[in-house]
Amino acid sequence: MRDTVSTMKRRQRTGKGAPGIVEVAARAQVSPATVSRFFNNPKVVRPDTRKRIQAAATEMGYIRDRMAGAMHNRFSGSIGLVVPTIDNTIFSEMIAAFSNRLLEHDRTMLVASHNYDPTLEVSIIRSLLERRIDGVALVGQDHMDTAVDMLRIRSVPVIALWGYDENPRIPFVGANNALAGYRVTRHVIDDGHTNIAFLFPDTHNNDRARDRKNGALKALTDANIVSDKSKLLTCPYDVTESKAIAKRILTSDKPSAIVCGNDVIAHGVIYAAYELGIHIPGALSVAGIGDFKGSADIVPSLTTVRLPAKRIGSIAADTLVHMSESGEHDTVKNQVIETELIVRQSTGKLA
Repeated sequence: MRDTVSTMKRRQRTGKGAPGIVEVAARAQVSPATVSRFFNNPKVVRPDTRKRIQAAATEMGYIRDRMAGAMHNRFSGSIGLVVPTIDNTIFSEMIAAFSNRLLEHDRTMLVASHNYDPTLEVSIIRSLLERRIDGVALVGQDHMDTAVDMLRIRSVPVIALWGYDENPRIPFVGANNALAGYRVTRHVIDDGHTNIAFLFPDTHNNDRARDRKNGALKALTDANIVSDKSKLLTCPYDVTESKAIAKRILTSDKPSAIVCGNDVIAHGVIYAAYELGIHIPGALSVAGIGDFKGSADIVPSLTTVRLPAKRIGSIAADTLVHMSESGEHDTVKNQVIETELIVRQSTGKLA
């Protein structure tokens, strides 16, 4: 919207440099101390006064100097999120929800990726600490001791996302990945399939994939199905790679069903079957884990286990803000968010 002349005049200010709290206070007709209280603890300022201060700050383009506050042991206003990858949709919904909820708390997200190399977390966390971060969220429980100790020694709150652990090193907000792997495999078995191939990522330094794989194998054991090691295949989170691996499987010793460690891998399997002219689910059932964007729209739509990525991100942001403001790091309860089996067109009864 184009500014009017009167609006432009209101935004003008005398003096040089960026506006500070003194100028904002004068515009809002309050004391500088009241402006300071508003930005540090808005709840103690009356609602009508808050509106005047916020309006004045917006009109003048005032930017709060958070680092100056951090130097006096106040909050920096930034919270870090360290994820294994930002290269595909695995964590995108969670990252977006985490960021959006932080904005509601007037906080900013700093996100970094270590590409499934936990040794890089040490340098990432060191960089975040140099910026006086208010808290850090990590994915999973597999982390180098040095990385976690750097946070704890400095009393910086830390939580783990996405995974579940009965004896966690770090308080977590996540889902039971073992149960997710079990449920989707049990569904395929209940459809009559016993010749099942599994495409899962490398489980080294990836507790989420490890738990899902263990859950899937437990479903086989519970159904008295002997797992065929030749059909337990390692596949990266990559559509191109999973498509190539699936084509090799489907043109040699074709299984009747393929269970994938997540939806990205499952999409590649579906593309491979399409190219080979293999009908899904008539000649092959395919299932994933995650319920990412596109899984309901791919043809055929993908049977999967829905992981509540948005809820995990939002709850994690709330939790970290609470921990940083209250100082209650050791009393935070672990939160397990329920998963849901979503049955769609890509699985069916054994013909």
